[in-house]
Formats: sequence, structure tokens, C-alpha cells
Amino acid sequence: MSALRIRRTGRARSSRLTLGVVVVTLFGALLAGCSSSVYETTALPSPSAAPTTAAPSASPTSPPACANPLASYAPPPAGFKGMLQSPDISNIEKRGRLIVGVSADTLLLGARNPISGKVEGFDIDMAHLVAKAIFGDANKLELRVITAADRIPVLQDKSVDLVARNMTINCARWAQIGFSAEYYRSGQKVLVPLDSTATSLADLAGKRVCAPAGSTSLDKLKDFPKVIAVSAPTHTECLVRFQQAAVDAITGDDTVLAGLVAQDPYAKVVGKAFTSEPYGLGMNKEHTDLIRFVNYVLAQAEADGSWKASYDKWLAAALGPAPAPPVANYGRG
Repeated sequence: MSALRIRRTGRARSSRLTLGVVVVTLFGALLAGCSSSVYETTALPSPSAAPTTAAPSASPTSPPACANPLASYAPPPAGFKGMLQSPDISNIEKRGRLIVGVSADTLLLGARNPISGKVEGFDIDMAHLVAKAIFGDANKLELRVITAADRIPVLQDKSVDLVARNMTINCARWAQIGFSAEYYRSGQKVLVPLDSTATSLADLAGKRVCAPAGSTSLDKLKDFPKVIAVSAPTHTECLVRFQQAAVDAITGDDTVLAGLVAQDPYAKVVGKAFTSEPYGLGMNKEHTDLIRFVNYVLAQAEADGSWKASYDKWLAAALGPAPAPPVANYGRG
């Protein structure tokens, strides 16, 4: 029997999809990896713009004040094999599987394939890389489907080892959990109806704009007080409400919105990215050895082409050619 298991969990639940949404979701999933004629591709914020140095910590195990949220823990200089004896990793190895919190409805990043039934995407590939480094088998995973709001709680209570769910690294979250080095740089945009003349959130005064609860996308709506912010458990629930005319627009990372456009031919993504969203893999803040281990895995993936191969498979058609991977910052020791 395969070691790959998928389990539904979470404190917040999405409502049931209407039949029409199910149809476009399946259709969109079949088109995953295909470009959309209505998706306006714009350059992502440059990873090189991120600081590459940070104040050193007094102790490798005591993080400094969050002067730079992109600063993570340095991988072991002698490689990862010596770290397999660390309780952070040996406990996972003894269990026989890596437990990862993921999305199952974010097309291109983490979504259930309607044909195979497997959850797949760019974020899922990152989780497979970690499992392969621990076990020599990329499929020794238990994927637990969570909402955006679940990401921090499931790491704090240690019910998952890792969260791979398009999670923005910031100082507020570092106070609660730990992060890998940045593995992708996204940016927030807005999705509107195909016939809309809006080109940005600034054009949506008085309109209802949806974003997931617990997301930086929802937080950013505070900067647009004339917009009516509407929260939902997931971006898929936002899409349901959009298709039912219960909201007028959706905001989120361009990676996520590209997947929504692939599911709805009557939607488009407009404007330039107005935020910079550095993605990190989330872990419990006590598990610094696991963070170091994951940073080694990510660095190897960038060096051997695995990172680019995953980008090309999932994101290139919608977002353009692969950028250079983000520059890792190991300022926490």
C-alpha cells in the first residue's frame, strides 16, 4: 500500500460547491499548465530586491529580533546526513511519513487532480522534495488539507511537521512559527469579471472584494478603505461567491489567481502586483534543526534544477518563464 495518504482537517470549512462551479473546477484542473488568454502576465517583484544580509544572532538557536523576516537558519555545512540523527528529523523517520499541511483547491500550487485523485502542484512538489531527502522516497507523505487560517495553529500544536501552502513570510508570523528560506516570490493582484473596466483595487470603491481569512491578502484590504472586504475560508469559496455574484472581485497572490482564472472563463486578473509576497515553508518555531534541514533541501533543488522543473511544469504557462530562484538569507545563524 502506498505511504501517501490524504486527510481532510481544519477548523474552518468551505461550503459545498454548486454544480456549475464543480464543472468549471474540473475543466480548469484539466487545463492546469495551459495559459489563459485573459490572464494579464506581469513581472514579479525581483527576488534580488530582498536583503541578502542580516544582523547575526547571539546564538544559533536564539533568533534575533525580526529586523529581516527573510532571514532563516543556515543549512548544516557538512550536508544533511548528519542531521538525520536530530530528534526533529529522526522522529519523522521513525513515524514513517512526513505530515504536511496543504491546500487541495489552489490550482497550480496545491489542488486535487480530478482524474488521479492526487493533490499536486508547485507547493506539493516542495513537500515531496523534503520527504525524499528524509526517506529516499518522495511519496512518504501524509497530506492534510487545511485552510489559510489553519496554517499557524496546526504548526503550533505540532499536528503537522510542515506547511506547504503559499504562505507569506513576515515578522508577525515569525513570532508564532518558523520559516524556511524564501522559495518563491509572488505578488498580490485582483481578479474581476471579464467585462469589468477596473484595473486595480483602487477602481473598486464600494465593491465587495473577497480574500481568505487569515491571509495577508485580506490584511492588505485595510489599505483600501473604500473597498468592502469580504472574508471566506478559502479562495475557492471566494470563487463560488464571485460566480454567484455575492462578491464583485477577488484579491490574492497572482499564483493563486492564475489558478482561479483557469477555472472561470468569465474572469480576468488585472493590474500590476502591488505587494511582494515571499513564500516560505512553515514549521514549528522549536524545530530549528528541521528548518535547517529543509533549507538544505531547497538549496539543493535550486542547484540541481528541480526547482525550475517544478516551476516550468506548474507556473510557467500562466506566469511566464522561470525567474531566478530567490536568494536565500541565512541571517538567523
